[in-house]
Amino acid sequence: MTEPSYVTAVRESYDTVAADYARRVPEPAELDPVSRAMLAAFAELAAPLGPVADLGCGPGKVTAHLAALGVPVFGVDVSPGMIELARAAHPELRFTVGSMTALDIADGELGGILAYYSTHHTPPRWLPTVFAEFHRTLAPGGRLMLAGHVGNGEHLRPTRAYGDHPVSYESHLLRPDRIAELLDRAGLVVTTRVVQEPEGGGKRQSGTFLAYRPE
Repeated sequence: MTEPSYVTAVRESYDTVAADYARRVPEPAELDPVSRAMLAAFAELAAPLGPVADLGCGPGKVTAHLAALGVPVFGVDVSPGMIELARAAHPELRFTVGSMTALDIADGELGGILAYYSTHHTPPRWLPTVFAEFHRTLAPGGRLMLAGHVGNGEHLRPTRAYGDHPVSYESHLLRPDRIAELLDRAGLVVTTRVVQEPEGGGKRQSGTFLAYRPE
């Protein structure tokens, strides 16, 4: 399959900002209590089920956090620059370059998938493809946690980010109901949905979804 143009933009942008992104993004232990609790809940649900893929892992901070919670986790990111940083920071873990639109993972291989602030750059018309990959690679009973920015359908086109570097990615802030609907259409059952209002100077709502692939 020909790579979608948005994937190329995400790769090139995050390669450009990788070092500053890694310095600026907080450690998981510094997240708000609700976000930490949701990660802990996902870890408890997914850890007994088999390997867990952290898709869009960036520099590997959340991957390492899950590993410390006993999750057999590995990271995947479309940006080689991010993967290089992740491998350097966490040499004990496995990190690979890959795209959520076409994962190099066998059918039913995964006990869990984490997509942590990694799908909001995906145009809505491509989300069914991404969510179908989630369904394909999860084993029956496998767990998904998806977290990210949500909104009312806003389409953002920043030109600079993370240390004022040029970027060409875009962000799509979908309504939580729309995300849940798309997950359902992909055959994934949503069990938990949490929407958080911005705090501490933040500008955007965030949404977290827990789901599973039925047996």
